[in-house]
Amino acid sequence: MGTATILVVDDERKMRDLVRSYLEREGYAVLVAGTCQRALEAASRVPPDLVVLDLMLPDLSGEEVARTLRAGSEVPIIMLTARASEEDRVAGLRLGADDYVVKPFGPRELVARVEAVLRRSGGRLAGDTTSFDGGGLRIDRSAREVLVGGEPVDLTRSEFDLLSALAQHPGRVYSRYELVTRVQGYDYDGYERTIDAHVKNLRRKLGDDPRSPRFVLTLTGVGYKLGVKPDA
Repeated sequence: MGTATILVVDDERKMRDLVRSYLEREGYAVLVAGTCQRALEAASRVPPDLVVLDLMLPDLSGEEVARTLRAGSEVPIIMLTARASEEDRVAGLRLGADDYVVKPFGPRELVARVEAVLRRSGGRLAGDTTSFDGGGLRIDRSAREVLVGGEPVDLTRSEFDLLSALAQHPGRVYSRYELVTRVQGYDYDGYERTIDAHVKNLRRKLGDDPRSPRFVLTLTGVGYKLGVKPDA
């Protein structure tokens, strides 16, 4: 189970959606991109903890994305490809890939490889349940459940993903762009201020006073952050 952010780069929407659904089921925040340009833009705005990268992309090759990412960071990369020869695998690994998965593959296998690469790279993995503010707020990512004062709170998928993203780094300010990509995915065409509507609903369900919120705080002109600290 992890709260790491994974960037999935594949030009096939069905593949992106499939991989995303399996990763989100395990509690990961997932960004998606269908081209090299969008992948690099997403990685520059919201640095991922790991990249799942298809090598066959419409604008540039996945190898070019890997080279560019490697020039600026040590983010782990799992390459996806239909090319199964040993020579191709060696070439991918020499580019700096941490793992190499040949299509077709089982989504559960990919999730296991993501977990393994994050462990090897020291990626941040959290437990299933995180408690904040002396137990006043509890988030169970495995069950996708939230408790406030010991009482369950009925959240939509978007509201849960928003709260989970904020809880990944309590006190860190997230821009609307960062949050909309984590909640809706990088290909989402909606306006970023849709996040404001999600925050309004989330506060109401958490019992947060919008004039003086306790959990989800606003930094005017910047974004949002979680205002409570995790329990030791």
